[in-house]
Amino acid sequence: MFKGSIVAIVTPFSAVGGSASGGKNSVIDEKKLRELIDFQINHGSSGIVPCGTTGESATLNFDEHESVIQITIDQVKKRVPVIAGTGSNSTQEAIMLTQQAAKAGADASLQVSPYYNRPTQKGLYEHFKAIAHSVKIPIILYNIAGRTGVNIEPETIAKLAKDCKNIVAVKEASGSLDQMSRIRQLCPKEFDLISGDDGLTLPVLSIGGIGIISVVANIVPADVANLVLAFTKGDFNKAKALHYKLLPLIKAVFLETNPIPIKTAMGLLGMCDPELRLPMCGMSEDNLEKLKKALRDYGLLK
Repeated sequence: MFKGSIVAIVTPFSAVGGSASGGKNSVIDEKKLRELIDFQINHGSSGIVPCGTTGESATLNFDEHESVIQITIDQVKKRVPVIAGTGSNSTQEAIMLTQQAAKAGADASLQVSPYYNRPTQKGLYEHFKAIAHSVKIPIILYNIAGRTGVNIEPETIAKLAKDCKNIVAVKEASGSLDQMSRIRQLCPKEFDLISGDDGLTLPVLSIGGIGIISVVANIVPADVANLVLAFTKGDFNKAKALHYKLLPLIKAVFLETNPIPIKTAMGLLGMCDPELRLPMCGMSEDNLEKLKKALRDYGLLK
C-alpha cells in the first residue's frame, strides 16, 4: 500500500492584500493544491502526504490543517493512498488530528516523533501506542531527530510494530543506514521501511526499503517514481542512473531548511506561488542562484 514514490506535497498559499513573503496575510490556495495533486498522480506518484514538514504543518492552524487533508482526500478520489500528517508533540493533539483525518477518509497517518519536549524511549512508546489505539487506520512513524531532537531507537520501533498492529511502517530520515538496517532486522517482515531522505532512496531500497516519501518529487515526480520502479523491476543500472541524475537537484532543494528551496523552485517553475509563512522566509541570494543553476542544469528552467 505504501510503496513507490510518495510525495510530501507543499501547501500552496496565496498572499492577501499584496503581503510580502512571510505569510502574514496568506491563505491556502485550494485551486492550486488540487492542481498539484493531479499533477503528482498523473506523473507517477503512488501516494500523497498532506500536512507534513514540506506542507508547513507547523504554521497551519487546526482549521487549515483539517481543510488541507479534506481537500486532498476529495481531490485524490481514492486513486492513490492519502497519508495525512497528523503528528504533534502533544499526544492529545495528535490523537485529535488523527481521529479527524480518519473520519475524513485518510488511508493512513504519518506520525512525527514529538518535538521540543524530547521524551524518553518509554515516552515515545506510550505516545505512539496511545495514538495507534485511538484509530483503526494504519500509522507510519516518522523518525527525524535532526528536526525533533529525539531519535526513535530501532528497539522502540520494533516493540511498537509488535504491540500495535496498525503501526505498519516508518519513514526513516535519520540519515543512518546502519540504524535503518537494524530496523529492518528487528521488525516483522511485513513492517515497511520508507526512506525519508531523497538522496538515500536507492541505498534504502537496497537494504529492504519499499519506497520514498519525497520532497524533490514535488517538481520531478516521474523521475523519482521511475527510480523506485526500475529498482523494483531489477533494472539496477537505470535506477543508479536516475539516482545520480537526481543528486545535484536534491542537494539544491536542501540548500536551506525544507520547504524553503522546494517552494522557491516551484515558484520559479510557475507551479505555485512561492509564498512561505514565517518563520520560513525567502532564500539568500547566493543560494537562490545555486538553486536556479541546478534547475537549469536539470533542464527544468531556461
